Amino acid sequence: MKTLALLRHAKAGRIAPGLGDFERSLTPRGAKAAPRMGQAMRTLGLSPGLVLCSQARRARETWDLAAPELDGAPQVQIRRDLYLAAPMTLLDAVRSAGDAAGSLLLIGHNPGLEWLVGALRGPESDPGAIRNLSEKFPTAGLAVLTFEAMSWRDVEQGKGRLVHFLRPGDLD
Repeated sequence: MKTLALLRHAKAGRIAPGLGDFERSLTPRGAKAAPRMGQAMRTLGLSPGLVLCSQARRARETWDLAAPELDGAPQVQIRRDLYLAAPMTLLDAVRSAGDAAGSLLLIGHNPGLEWLVGALRGPESDPGAIRNLSEKFPTAGLAVLTFEAMSWRDVEQGKGRLVHFLRPGDLD
């Protein structure tokens, strides 16, 4: 059994003069939401063995604030190829994860994350999670899927079970 958690970076500010989109940092709202989502992951029993994080500043800041709330010390890969990545690029990153980690956390961006969840979730997914996801995948949104696969290489479209979809507003 494999567990894949997909966390969209927390709320980021506008592009600052002289800096590009890649360097956008979190707003105060985002800085508050990131650790709350880390707490929610811990409450759900998520303890990733591996974290794949976009190299964009807002994604790295999200991880830095969420990480202290989690149990364990996962291996972390900060990857440029996850920045605004297409769903298939994200799926390739998941499939290339070493099988030592039973649970993987991917921190990235929309629309890629939302599209990937839509492609991976299968018919046994939680109806409430599907309904919440269909409304919006907001910043700091968290989707959790499980797979019967024994290897990350075996993760396939339509074979995941979406078991949770949480938004920061759900935690109020």
